[in-house]
Amino acid sequence: MKAPWSTNPYIKVAGQWKYLYRAVDRAGATIDFLLRAHRDLAAARRFFERAIELHGVPEKITIDKSGANTAAIEGMRADSGADIELRQSKYLNNIVEQDHRAIKRIVRPMLGGTCQ
Repeated sequence: MKAPWSTNPYIKVAGQWKYLYRAVDRAGATIDFLLRAHRDLAAARRFFERAIELHGVPEKITIDKSGANTAAIEGMRADSGADIELRQSKYLNNIVEQDHRAIKRIVRPMLGGTCQ
């Protein structure tokens, strides 16, 4: 039985904002991540395909209400016939959201006290 995944924030890398695609398992361990300049269908599809290639097809994926993530997963399900349950919930995605705290603690001091 594969563990369900949850997937994600923008962080500043080398002076540019990047979207952090990230999947974690039920225990909160990071499965995979990808930094991209844009949060779009192509980036979401690339992220999910790579994560599935490396870790296998999950039973469930929990995401936020992002249209790009939804379209990427629906497209992959249609292309491959994989039986992945898609859950869209702000509350079920809390494992990922809580994990962002560690990243924000590291990134915030680098912003130099500005409100960005």
